[in-house]
Amino acid sequence: MRPLSLLRCFLRAVGALVVVLAGPAPSLAVEFAAASTTPILELPRTGLTADDIAVVINDADPYSVEVGAHYAAARRITSERVIHLRFPAGRGVLTAEEFGALKSQLDAKTPPQVQAYALAWAQPYGVACMSVTAAVAFGFDRAHCADGCRLIKASAYFDSDSTQPSRDLGMRPAMLLAARDVRDAHDLVERGVRADGRWPDGRAYLMRTSDPQRDVRAAAYVQARRRIGAGYPIDIVKADALAGRRDVMFYFTGLAHVAGIGTNAFLDGALADHVTSSGGVLIDSPQMSVLDWIHAGVTGSYGTAFEPCNFRQKFPDVGVLMARYLAGETLIEAYWKSVQMPGQGVFVGDPLARPFGGVRQVRVGNAYEVSTRALRPGRYQLQAAPSGVGPYRSVGRIEVVDPGIQRVRLPVTPPRAYRLVREPLVGGAGALSGVSRSSIAWSLSRMPPHILNKASTSDDSTSLGSR
Repeated sequence: MRPLSLLRCFLRAVGALVVVLAGPAPSLAVEFAAASTTPILELPRTGLTADDIAVVINDADPYSVEVGAHYAAARRITSERVIHLRFPAGRGVLTAEEFGALKSQLDAKTPPQVQAYALAWAQPYGVACMSVTAAVAFGFDRAHCADGCRLIKASAYFDSDSTQPSRDLGMRPAMLLAARDVRDAHDLVERGVRADGRWPDGRAYLMRTSDPQRDVRAAAYVQARRRIGAGYPIDIVKADALAGRRDVMFYFTGLAHVAGIGTNAFLDGALADHVTSSGGVLIDSPQMSVLDWIHAGVTGSYGTAFEPCNFRQKFPDVGVLMARYLAGETLIEAYWKSVQMPGQGVFVGDPLARPFGGVRQVRVGNAYEVSTRALRPGRYQLQAAPSGVGPYRSVGRIEVVDPGIQRVRLPVTPPRAYRLVREPLVGGAGALSGVSRSSIAWSLSRMPPHILNKASTSDDSTSLGSR
């Protein structure tokens, strides 16, 4: 039996509470329950694991070979999920025909259980008029391209609760393991690994800049802070640069070039990006490349490789991004789910970085107190049973409002098995990996009016590449 359905099992000591983060099949939880007289708590699956990721290596690129092998070892990704391709190295943009041939090879070599890709290169970052991360995820499709200042095809993955995008949505999100050089890439990977489950105490900095064309996300900052609530400290700062801060977990801004980023200390797992046209042109960009964020110590970033104009839908929604990351999703999930129209954007970082995942537990008298951040907002039933095989009955309800630390207290005495089951969202039942189909459509339709641009023509938007 392959324990792919479980994210992690925490067994602190003999006689300790066993905590299982369950996926589609809870069979391993049953084995633990049968093997132990101590309580077991099953939590909903909230993020991808190393078993869900394939690493893609370009054998013609020495950087790709070195970084891909390092990442696979660091994340314990087995050889059947290390995929080797060969194509000319050193080109920023492939033609659609060149990519089509590579995509056919990639699809043929990808095991069916794979849900996402780590692409071990810095070039190519583009395919004709799409980013390479979007082209790998969706296949090349000109509906994800823009001829001038226009909106493009939306992603069904945006703000969705899917934990298996290949099965649920027919797409595999991709992220580049990109950096200026191999040393920077190794540092990036090590930061991602160190970040896992650390629950870092830092701050989010949302910058209001002097550039009105690129400061378009500032209108949504108050709403983002409202969505996070007490889940994490957020500062809205009116300035073009942040300098000398030692606690940066999130840094979002809008400028062609961001000064002084190297003066800050970024915590392991930190995310940062800037709204501008060519941040995703990773090599020789006329504007600041997202690789500058990686060099400064960030673990994940995003930038567009083709002119997006200043449509906010083409850049990360910082409220969605922070909420999902703080609720225990991996970096690739949180970043991808934050961009409504990702066709022109390049995702860079450690896909599996998960600083807010995991659980902690402590014995408190005749009970165990379990703490976790990995619960999405919503209502949960606490169910109990004599053993992991059931039958379960509801013994309480928990409501999660903010993406912060949640605590559950369980008695040491029987019943021996507990599980948290998220109640369906109001308005629909249904069936994507335990996620209501209507919840995905709801996420898209509930996007606030001031996030959506009023028109899709050049009359209402501005190119960001002119200066």
